[in-house]
Amino acid sequence: MTFSVVGRCPETGQLGIAISSSSIAVGARCPWVRAGVGAVATQNVTLPALGPRVLDFLEERQLEPATALQGALATDGWNPYRQVTVIDAQGRTAFFTGAEALGVHRAVAGEQCVAAGNMLAGAQVIDAMVEAFEKTPGLLAGRLLASMHAAIAAGGEAGPVHSAALRVVGDVIWPIVDLRVDWADVDPIGQLDALWQAYRPQMQDYLTRALNPTAAPSYGVPGDQ
Repeated sequence: MTFSVVGRCPETGQLGIAISSSSIAVGARCPWVRAGVGAVATQNVTLPALGPRVLDFLEERQLEPATALQGALATDGWNPYRQVTVIDAQGRTAFFTGAEALGVHRAVAGEQCVAAGNMLAGAQVIDAMVEAFEKTPGLLAGRLLASMHAAIAAGGEAGPVHSAALRVVGDVIWPIVDLRVDWADVDPIGQLDALWQAYRPQMQDYLTRALNPTAAPSYGVPGDQ
């Protein structure tokens, strides 16, 4: 029902995730990122709590991703139904897919990324995602979206997807990109990309407004001086 990619930019240290699903509002349950710590995708029959648990183990216990993932899974009695991927602030990765994962499923770690999915049109979808992430230059958000477009081009899910989400963290504690398409009859990834293209030129402005309002550019709304 879901495919995703978690990734890291080695130049900026940004961490992020892009994800899409046939289910509604995948961005409400499955993507988890924490600045300076890591990014986690919790999918298949998801337990959202696994995301914060993995991130807590990474941050508070300074565990490597594989150990943090094992620790989080140990708190859940339904592991065969879970699929989880992890990348930490150093670019180290881990992933898990339970025996009850739905349909065709696969997870692959690449350079500074992990892609995974279930109910796929074919295993080649995940390989295409990793290749696209590794070969695409530029900002992390754009690389994550390129990976998602590659998934669709390679066949995507066995059925149509209806929701998608993109989340990226940088030097501040809140996400610098947090965009969602909770339901679309067609092409939620294309709609998510359109949101990113609209948000991208304004991303730095919102950071400036938060960190130094006196340096903020015009808001461009009625009544703004």
